[in-house]
Amino acid sequence: MQRTGSPTSTQQHAGMARSMALLLWAQALGLTGSQPSQLTLDPPWTPVFTSEKVMLRCQGSGAPGPTKWYIGQRLQQQITSNYIYVSKNYLGSGSYRCCSPGAELSPPITLRFSDEWLVLQVPARVLLEGDTVPLRCRAWDDIKITRVQFFREQEALGGPSRGTELLLSPLQLQHGGRYRCRAIVNKLFVQGQESALVPVVVQELFSVPVLHLKGPAKPPEGAPLALGCLSQPSPLRPLAHLQHVFYRDEVVVGGPQDSPQLQLPAVGLSDSGNYSCEVRTETASVRKHSALVTVTVRRVPVSGVFLVAQPPKGQVVEGDRLVLRCMVGAGTGPLSFSWHRHGLARPLATGPRYELHAVQPQDSGRYHCTATNGGTAADSLPLWVTVLVPVANATITMARTEPSVPAGESLNLTCSVEAGTAPVTFTWLRDGQQLGSGPVLSLGAVGPTHAGTYQCLATNHLGTHRIFQVRSPVLTLSVTQPRQERWQQGTAAGKSWDRDPAAPPEPEGHQPEPRAPPGAAGDEEVLYTHVVVTERGGATSRSRPAPPQEPTVVYAVLPAPHVRLRLPSDTYENVP
Repeated sequence: MQRTGSPTSTQQHAGMARSMALLLWAQALGLTGSQPSQLTLDPPWTPVFTSEKVMLRCQGSGAPGPTKWYIGQRLQQQITSNYIYVSKNYLGSGSYRCCSPGAELSPPITLRFSDEWLVLQVPARVLLEGDTVPLRCRAWDDIKITRVQFFREQEALGGPSRGTELLLSPLQLQHGGRYRCRAIVNKLFVQGQESALVPVVVQELFSVPVLHLKGPAKPPEGAPLALGCLSQPSPLRPLAHLQHVFYRDEVVVGGPQDSPQLQLPAVGLSDSGNYSCEVRTETASVRKHSALVTVTVRRVPVSGVFLVAQPPKGQVVEGDRLVLRCMVGAGTGPLSFSWHRHGLARPLATGPRYELHAVQPQDSGRYHCTATNGGTAADSLPLWVTVLVPVANATITMARTEPSVPAGESLNLTCSVEAGTAPVTFTWLRDGQQLGSGPVLSLGAVGPTHAGTYQCLATNHLGTHRIFQVRSPVLTLSVTQPRQERWQQGTAAGKSWDRDPAAPPEPEGHQPEPRAPPGAAGDEEVLYTHVVVTERGGATSRSRPAPPQEPTVVYAVLPAPHVRLRLPSDTYENVP
């Protein structure tokens, strides 16, 4: 009851096509020269019956040269052909490996020959997670079997079935172990036959991923965060297509995606949590999770607070608009702002912007803003806000209350303004023509030429390009002469006389002296009275009139402004 077998032509072509596809794929990705050789068995089952013969084929990079064949660690032969035939009597059972030119040593295939009536066959290849793996219960010479039952170690995997295969799909690591089958071999035995235990070794398709943080586990708010899901694919299947999924607190935050990287451009407090990643196959038949990594996003303290003013430097003209903005150099989280003025206990306003639509002089002062994110707070440096006041209400003043000034009197005119930010300049105009500058115009001793209309022009410069000017009311200045001069001028045309009613009658033909007008202003004025004529060396005879002669005038100089009425007793005599 021996049975020999050889690979059919169809099987050979199929195996060669699969090997060629793997080779082209590796070449396209630049993996050739560093990949292990691929060893396949045809038919792809082990163990095999002692009556059968199988073929081992070695595929590699395609480089020319001999193929090396190993049994265990011993080099068995080196031949130009990339396949060999193995039977019970030729080479026999063992762990076979090959090395194709330009490639590394292949993974082993354990080939066993059995002379039992019933065997459990497993695919003669590397079994990786996610594969679909059939286990086949087979009788010698393919005799029909019934009531097949499968076991892993001593555990029965279901009841007897009419099929001869147990399908492990998708293959998982926990499927590894030793399997056997039991069946009725028809026409030979009434009782069931049992196969020997066959090991099923499952290898990882990829390693358990490790979540790697590129950066600190406590990043500052607003900083980028990069997550890497690192998993090592099996060298036996390096071209497996894997996908990556990222989780935060078991909620998907990225993927599924081909890339093992996840970029968070700017993390916030809500990004804190327990992160993990998952690597899985496209069909999700194999899924592996990383361990948890805790990410705690910390809030950045508020710092670098400063003010920006418009107009710049906080200098604003009265009535104009002032806009202040509070800026933060560093600090994360929801920011809130408040505005303060020195000397006031309560905040002026809240928000990042503070505006005064029409500033007044009382708005001048020291301002600052405070920024906070709920955990930390910082103040800006104070900004002095200066309200620049345009000149207003220019007036001219002088020592006299009346604009009529006697000639020869010294006179100063002073220009002042009711309001205006210094420096204020003054320009004097007389009859519309510029006369001088400065707050005081000194005219000195006035004369007829000083008479006219006077006006001052007050000017101040607020800011760089703004000029304000205001004119005073017009002052009309007149210059008058002293009364003595007017009286002297008046006597040239018509004289005024004054005599004492109590005095004796004047001689016939006597002319009274003129009298200065009462209250005449001047440095010195002459107060005139009546004139008494006397004879030298004797008394005056009233019986006989004296001959006419030129009278002698008696006068006194009285200091101004002493002026009083002439009394009858004011009699002055000429003293020789």
